[in-house]
This record gives sequence, C-alpha cells and structure tokens, in this order.
Amino acid sequence: MIKFIHTGDLHLGLQFRNAGFHKDKAKARRAELWNTFERIVHKAFEDEVDFLFIAGDLFEEEYFTLGDMKRLRDNLDKASNVEIIIVAGNHDPLRENSLYNRVDWPKHVTIFTPGEIGEKEFIDKNVVVYGYSWDDVKDQTNIFAKFPGVDKDRINILILHGDIFNRDSIYLPLDRKLLESIGFDYVGLGHIHKPILFSNKMAYCGSPEPLNFAEVGIRGIIEGIIDKNGTDIRLIPFSRRMFLEKTLTINGTMGYVDIMDRIREIDEESNRKANLYRVILKGVVDRDLDLNLEDMARDLSDYFYHIELIDDTVIDYDLEALEDANKDNIIGYFIREMKNKDLEDKLIRDALYIGLDALMKG
Repeated sequence: MIKFIHTGDLHLGLQFRNAGFHKDKAKARRAELWNTFERIVHKAFEDEVDFLFIAGDLFEEEYFTLGDMKRLRDNLDKASNVEIIIVAGNHDPLRENSLYNRVDWPKHVTIFTPGEIGEKEFIDKNVVVYGYSWDDVKDQTNIFAKFPGVDKDRINILILHGDIFNRDSIYLPLDRKLLESIGFDYVGLGHIHKPILFSNKMAYCGSPEPLNFAEVGIRGIIEGIIDKNGTDIRLIPFSRRMFLEKTLTINGTMGYVDIMDRIREIDEESNRKANLYRVILKGVVDRDLDLNLEDMARDLSDYFYHIELIDDTVIDYDLEALEDANKDNIIGYFIREMKNKDLEDKLIRDALYIGLDALMKG
C-alpha cells in the first residue's frame, strides 16, 4: 500500500493585483499562500505519506526570487521521509534559466524535465511515477505520441499540468479517454483551479488556496491510497480562507439601515471574519436611496475580513408620475403596456423595473 498527497497551483509569490485588495491585504494573502504550502509539506511529513505530488504552477515565475526558491527548497528538505514529485506548469516553466535550476535539491525531490514524458522508478515501493514539465508559457505538444505504455505489474502514477477539457487548448491539451485507456493507477492533474475528482484514478487537485472570486467555495488537497483493492482518493479542505459570493434581494420598502443589517446577517460572524465575500445586491431600491458602495463597504469592514459589493438593483419608480411626464414617448408607452399585465407577478414587475431602468439611462 502507498499513501500520497496531491496538490498544485499554489502560485507562490502571486501579487493579487487584480483581486481588488488593498496592498496590505494582498501582502497578507501572499504570506498565507506560503503558510498553506508549508502546512501541506508538514502534513506530508507528519502523516508519513509515501509521495507528495505537486502538479505545476508551484510559483509565479515573474515575481519569484532566488531567496524564495531557497525557502521553498528548505521547506521540502524537512520532509526527508517523503518522495516529492514536481512538474512545472505554465506559470513556473522549467526554462534553461529557471530558478528551479539555481538551487541544489535534496535526493528525495524529483523535478521532471521538459521535452517528453519522463519516468522515475521506486523499486522498493513497486511504483513508477511519470511526469512532464513545461518549458514555456504555452504547450501543445502531443506528449503521448511515442509513449510506450506501462507495466501493469507495477503501480503506475502520472503527474501532469494540462487541460483535459479543450483539445485545442494552448495549455497542454489532454485526452481523458486516452489517459484512462493507458492503465495508470492514478493521474494527478494541475492547471484547473477547481478541484475535480473524475474518478478514484484521475483528479484535478485545484488550488489549495483560492486566488480570486472566480474560485469560490471549498479548496484543498487530495489524499489517496493505492493498494491491492485499487485506488481511493478524497478531497481534504485545507485553505486558510474561502472566497464566497452571496446574493441579497432587497425591495423598495427597505432603507439604508435595513440593507446594512441584512448584509451583516448574511453569514455567521466566525465565517465573516475568516473569509472573503462578494455580495450582489438585487431587487428594487427606493428611488431616493443612494447606494454608495464604497461607503457601505467601508462601514461594513469591521464585520467582515473582506467584503465587496455589486449593485445589480433597479430603481423603484413612481409609475404614475413617470407615465404622466412621458405620455407621448416610448417610456409612457412602455409603462402603459406593462400596466395592462399583472404587476403583482414578480417576473412582470421585475421586467417593468429593468426595462424602465434601461430606458431612463438611455
């Protein structure tokens, strides 16, 4: 039996420039990426797993320094009881001048090279690990064109950074059916930041720490066991924080205080203080109420670790006054047509307000 941890897409050194963070919070998130990486390595050491697989984009080439690489190497050095397998991805390509080549690596760390699928045999474990590293930011190589196949009497594991969803991708397109047909006991994938467990034998680990609001929900690492009964994997939540998106529907009777109270009640305090929230305001808002999102977010900052607001509301218009003022134009005609329908129906009422909002903005 062998035990493993599968991770990747840590993006150490990421600047978070497009995440909408203040520079202090971006700095804190960079530190948390490191903390999570160190926790993963420590867990591999403490759990005495046989392998730690890192499936690409371990760091951001543009921002990573030699000092950072030495720190990374020193952390991996601590887990001397674990065979650590690394493949490079499109954000940390293994070029000739890569920082990967600027440090000496411990014997228990294997970094696969570009060009073709490589293999590393672990005779004492009856395991062969296959891997492939990028050497550029794009890669459309058919890496299986000359692949000889695997020895079914051994445990065969493949670690890749690529795109299994788009055969025309510039990010190493992969054929899922082909991967399944070869007979690997496990295929550990990186590049897609959402954890996806296709089966017990193939999975994207996703980012262990979410990087922006496109990565909402649980993020973690994959733990696996391979024995005579087959392969068994599970996703272990591991991130320090989550990005969460919530929708709050308001109505024209709600004032500023009501709306702020509803936002504060959108989740439990322990969650609000730990995670990063995007709250989308929908529905109808009083026409005299000014929703200044910047001021609102500032007033809510004591209640959330991070919050950003999106205004997707429409104005609650005075229909009678608006119709009277626009009798002879398209606005008046639109109001009259909609009033002939059932304005008690929410869908019709919403259509009225959305249509008026578009016409008034013009």
